[in-house]
Amino acid sequence: MNFIHKEKNLLVENLDLANPELKESRRGFGDALVELGRTNPNVVVLGGDVSGSVRTDLFRDAYPERFISVGIAEQDMMGVAAGLAVVGKIPFASTYGEFATGRPFDQIRQSIAYSEMNVKICASHCGFTVGPDGATHQSLEDVAIMRVLPHMNIITPVDYNQTYRTIIECSKIDAPFYVRFYRDNSPNFTNPDAPFTFGKADTLYDGSDCTIIASGLMVWESMMAIESLAKEKISIRLINMHTIKPLDTDAIIRAAKETGCIVTAEDHQKKGGLGGAVAETLAQLYPAPVEFIGANDTFGESGKATELYEKYGISSRHIAEAVKKVIRRKK
Repeated sequence: MNFIHKEKNLLVENLDLANPELKESRRGFGDALVELGRTNPNVVVLGGDVSGSVRTDLFRDAYPERFISVGIAEQDMMGVAAGLAVVGKIPFASTYGEFATGRPFDQIRQSIAYSEMNVKICASHCGFTVGPDGATHQSLEDVAIMRVLPHMNIITPVDYNQTYRTIIECSKIDAPFYVRFYRDNSPNFTNPDAPFTFGKADTLYDGSDCTIIASGLMVWESMMAIESLAKEKISIRLINMHTIKPLDTDAIIRAAKETGCIVTAEDHQKKGGLGGAVAETLAQLYPAPVEFIGANDTFGESGKATELYEKYGISSRHIAEAVKKVIRRKK
């Protein structure tokens, strides 16, 4: 992709968009936990009866004395995690995104966020990628739920490599975190040695006509959209907004000033997530045209992730269409 500037060290060398390496981001989470278990004796892991699915089984098998299974009792899991943090442990509590946020919200609010406990809530199987499990398991509201809580930090890494780095880095920060990742194999395209700076977005590609601000798997979909847009001589800046809270407002304002319009893309409801955070920033600091890619106030359904991306309007094709639409709105 010579038509786009690539910042040094952020993407894998000689990235082949047609044939990327595929790895599960949830495995990046599991592998990072094992490394933390080796280097930090205060790290403990809590599982919610889905350890094999979210890959906390890797830590359980390596360090069984520091693994606690609470069963299907997410409220209890968050309370136990808060208690462990009180005595100086670094608890990682993990289950599916829908069950990590919806069921134990009161415990998260009172015992973790309000009390500023050093608990890392790590949510797998987020967004539409749960696929056949259907609407009950597709967490399309979790970022909005967590973003409204004071003291809560939110990260949505894009692939295996960045998920691994995210878990290592957030373990070093004494604060509550919500980390969101996915079930399926997905492109693993960030450089494993790239620096991960909490709270600072990565500008993957530079461009002048429009900026796409994306998170999670939508970063790859945006890369596909950029490839198609380049054939029409449309120049796109792509920002990987991995940290949704605290938000890198400087990157957003700079993009609005320099490219004149923005498209946000997320595997989440349009309301309350990344798109809402970007819109709030622009409304207060530098108004600019914005289009939003995300679920449009609807629940999902059973199906393959690729099919759901098309039906619910969040595929690379829809991102490209949103770019053309927002460019027409520029003054």
